[in-house]
Amino acid sequence: MSSEQREKIIRFYKGTEGAETAVKLVDMAEQVQRSQKFRISGFLDPYGQEIAETIAANYPGIRVDFEGGYPGAERQRAMFIDNTFGGNPGFDIVVIKASWNGQYEHIGHRDVLGALMGQGIERDRIGDILMSGETCRILADDKMGAFLLDNLTQIGRSGVSCELDDLANITPKEERCKEIKATVASLRVDSIAAAGYGSSRSRAASDIAADKLKLNWQPVKSASQSVKEGDVLSMRGRGRLEVVEVRGSTKKGRIGVLLKRYF
Repeated sequence: MSSEQREKIIRFYKGTEGAETAVKLVDMAEQVQRSQKFRISGFLDPYGQEIAETIAANYPGIRVDFEGGYPGAERQRAMFIDNTFGGNPGFDIVVIKASWNGQYEHIGHRDVLGALMGQGIERDRIGDILMSGETCRILADDKMGAFLLDNLTQIGRSGVSCELDDLANITPKEERCKEIKATVASLRVDSIAAAGYGSSRSRAASDIAADKLKLNWQPVKSASQSVKEGDVLSMRGRGRLEVVEVRGSTKKGRIGVLLKRYF
């Protein structure tokens, strides 16, 4: 791949939330191309996975596989692998089960993530965090898993005990899906968000201003930003919204859309 093509990819993502990820993944793909072996990334969010797929498509002879530790994982590691490589490398993902006494304090996902970041852990070393009553399961690479076993002793004000768990104990994620047929005044992101999440456009605009809404896993820059078929909106605490189909205009000039909301 020429340096011109490399710069084209990096320039495409420059100024976006994925700029740093794109540089890391391009470097990784080039290392695979030179070594004819494989490289594994840290845990990527869905936008990072999309970047990895774009990069792999631009490097002949390289493919990318993903694994998050269990079926339906949101955060996954990407493996760039040369098509001529004959080995069968693993993703080196483990799961750590943390337990605490919930009688005195409620611990949520944000508390667990805060405790991990407080240890100086970079976010890409951690996969999904799965909450369940007085326990949580933390997906991590194997080296980080060993670190957590020795060092994660407190979340918030609660002491925690950690043990290595089996990935097979994780129940595959089952998402509920609601199909929504609606008409909107325009394909502005605030109109689509209002229709999909059952709110007003002003409420959607407020959510955008508060940085709660993302479009294709990137921050929404403006309430007037346009969406198209295949786009995915996501809002903290309210799930994902997929624009499945744009069906054309009604007699009153509104636009028919088919949306799917995942909980």
